[in-house]
Amino acid sequence: MKKSHVYTRGGDSGTTSLIGGNRVKKNSLRINAYGTIDELSSHIGLLAAMIKAHAEYETDKLQWIQSRLFEVGTHLAMPCTEDQTAPCAITESHVLQLEEYIDWLDAQLPALRTFVLPGGAMSAAQCHVCRTVCRRAERLITALADEAPISPILLSFINRLSDFLFVYARFLNKMEGVDEISWQNDCI
Repeated sequence: MKKSHVYTRGGDSGTTSLIGGNRVKKNSLRINAYGTIDELSSHIGLLAAMIKAHAEYETDKLQWIQSRLFEVGTHLAMPCTEDQTAPCAITESHVLQLEEYIDWLDAQLPALRTFVLPGGAMSAAQCHVCRTVCRRAERLITALADEAPISPILLSFINRLSDFLFVYARFLNKMEGVDEISWQNDCI
């Protein structure tokens, strides 16, 4: 079997193909949405590498999330007409699984008494970067949903994922013995 080229030259004019062959501008809302999902997955990969390098706890949940994000990107790369929605591999059970992760992590943590600033341990700081990229992806997907059919469960999954990343950042600080950074409100 002949190895395929990584480059096709098809995008040299500033367009790219969606699933199904339609070509769109690389700066379209749809491309920005699933490009941000790809960026998020890359940041989560960096987070997993940081954790593996400095801690003994598992990163299997992060790899599970990366696989789900690939499915989110696939859904976003399938344009549909107004009367149809692309099939979505993300289901309610995926949202429930994230909620179980959140509940387990949160049970290990002290109650929040103030706003937490991003930072602390290197892994927690990276996890906060993941959370903010996830929120940007959510904004882009929400904007895309105003223009095109997007599975509502996909939005629930991304919203819950940002919650998971917030709690996971707190958990990482606790596991690494680093205090969270509390917001110092000078306005009071």
